[in-house]
Amino acid sequence: MSARSANRTFGKRAQNHVLILASGDKVRHMTVRPWMAAFAVSAVGVFSIGYLAATSYLVLRDDLIGGTIARQARMQHEYEDRITALRAQVDRVTSRQLLDQQVVEEKVEKLLQQQQALSSRNGKLGALIERAENSGLSTDFTQPAPVEPLAYEKRADVTGGVQAIEKLMGLSRGQAAAPARVAALAYARPSPGESTSDRADRLFSKVTLSLKDVERDQMQRLEQLTDGAARTSQAIRKIVGRTGVALPENDVAELAPADEATSSTDAAIGGPFVEPVNDDGFGQSLAALDSALIELERTRSQVRELPFGNPSPASDITSDFGNRLDPFLGRLALHAGIDFRATVGTRIRATAPGTVTNAGQTGGYGNMVEIDHGNGVASRYAHLSTVLVKVGDRIKAGDVVAKSGNTGRSTGPHLHYEIRLNGQAVDPMRFLNAGTKLASYMK
Repeated sequence: MSARSANRTFGKRAQNHVLILASGDKVRHMTVRPWMAAFAVSAVGVFSIGYLAATSYLVLRDDLIGGTIARQARMQHEYEDRITALRAQVDRVTSRQLLDQQVVEEKVEKLLQQQQALSSRNGKLGALIERAENSGLSTDFTQPAPVEPLAYEKRADVTGGVQAIEKLMGLSRGQAAAPARVAALAYARPSPGESTSDRADRLFSKVTLSLKDVERDQMQRLEQLTDGAARTSQAIRKIVGRTGVALPENDVAELAPADEATSSTDAAIGGPFVEPVNDDGFGQSLAALDSALIELERTRSQVRELPFGNPSPASDITSDFGNRLDPFLGRLALHAGIDFRATVGTRIRATAPGTVTNAGQTGGYGNMVEIDHGNGVASRYAHLSTVLVKVGDRIKAGDVVAKSGNTGRSTGPHLHYEIRLNGQAVDPMRFLNAGTKLASYMK
């Protein structure tokens, strides 16, 4: 009985463990079976053994750790090199932009200097053109076809250059926003693939060509005016030379207006002599034109001192210069002047400025006035009824010096007019004809 009880006790099934989980009002239980515990213990054991084995392998293999570290170091160096290269590229781009900006600013500065030079030249040229106009020279020239610096500028003048340069200044110095920069070069109508720098170069080229056109036009005007003044002066000298009067050559040191009446400028000039500075072609052309205009004025001034006028414009010529029958002796004699039909009391005018050297009764001339005009030239007015001047008077051209009459060796009222060259009588018609030809050159 007791053995049977013991056997039952020994053979009694063992109770399973129960895992109870409580959460609030809910209670859950899970039976833990032996095979589950065995599986969990086996998994933990396998993981532990694997971990210990891997750790031991890595500890024993130092080359793997070194390789990993070296690979990471290489990757780090590659990244640093890449960053350095990118920084260098950024620096190159920045330096290129700064260099381009500096080049553009230098070009703009050069264009501004050219524009200022042209503006200064325009001022000087304008004064000379005004003098040339006052001298009667033609200042109408055919200008060359201009190069348009900008689409909105229709003439190749200094103003167009200034506007283009101002836009370039804004472009090069970054004073305008991006749309304004594009607008500054919009005239260029860039082709596909053309950069802003290329368009800027094209703009510089167009503005430079425009300024060169202005400079060429200025030089052309200077040359034409200089040539016109020289030709006019030569024509005047040629006409005067046919009368037998040789005008003195104008020395360079004496090329200045003769007096206030003929001066193109009223201001006096002077100062110590200083050697001229090196000047460009424009400055030399400007000086040449100035000298040509002064020479022209001096030539005209000399001509105005000579008797090319008419002593009695409203009277006809009744007797010419040369041999003729003497009205009193009836034989051949030299008539040393020309006679004008003039009633008694007709006003007689001086044909040129000068100084009275004789005024009164003079032999067969009757009442006579003689005026010395310089350069060996003198004029005589004879058979006068009234003398209105006295010896030593300074006479201007056109002044009334006497009244015609019938005094002296005369057959009736008239004016006897003579021209004396170095004391010798010459044909006054030379001077009257020359005066008619010189009228167009003496404006």
